[in-house]
Amino acid sequence: MRNITFELCAETLQACLAAREGGADRIELCSALSEEGLTPSHAFIKAAIERSGLPVHVLLRPRAGDFLYSEVEFALMREDLVHARSLGASGFALGLLHADGTVDVERTRELVKLAAPLEVTFHRAFDVTPSLDAALEDVITAGCGRVLTSGGERDVAAGASRLAGLVERSAGRIDIAVGGGLRLDNAAQVARATRAHQFHGSVRKMLQPAAGAVAQSFLTEYVVDPNDIRTLVKALRERDERSARD
Repeated sequence: MRNITFELCAETLQACLAAREGGADRIELCSALSEEGLTPSHAFIKAAIERSGLPVHVLLRPRAGDFLYSEVEFALMREDLVHARSLGASGFALGLLHADGTVDVERTRELVKLAAPLEVTFHRAFDVTPSLDAALEDVITAGCGRVLTSGGERDVAAGASRLAGLVERSAGRIDIAVGGGLRLDNAAQVARATRAHQFHGSVRKMLQPAAGAVAQSFLTEYVVDPNDIRTLVKALRERDERSARD
């Protein structure tokens, strides 16, 4: 039977505390999920580590947009890595590409070495590379221990078949973390189809304004319910138990 691991993608302290209560195994910490995630503040990193009690992996992404970074931006990533490690981070998520969309192996390897012995995940920049198979080999060469991917598709349900192929191709050389559109209603199906053992999601929902509150339609707040995490993790693990019996 696979050892299922669930990582919550968290952009608030509330989400970090929900991760602990709901039974998540790890947190990927970021800010600005509306921009697909940016590097969180140092104060937020410190609070998340101290208050969640879970391993916290910090996203290193200095700006929104593509994954082709200038020397100045790369220097920011190095500095943020060093500082987050000093605060007690357990690992990092990052992704660097060349102009042609291929993995920037050299600079990725530099960050992996700087982070050592902490874990490094190559995030969903992987999904916009021209060849997922070639990118997988590049990420392995760069020394990352994990790649986060939706199989190059808009979400994990659409990419399930490709994800299964990546799990098989990885052959134990790197962990394939399935993430991007993982939800309560598709978790069991995705777990069965991909045969992966690591999963990633935000499990967040829009906070409804209190009755009588002044409408502020330009403000959107999201929360994470620990019960939703608990339900998702249960679905992943029950599906794994059934697969082991089949």
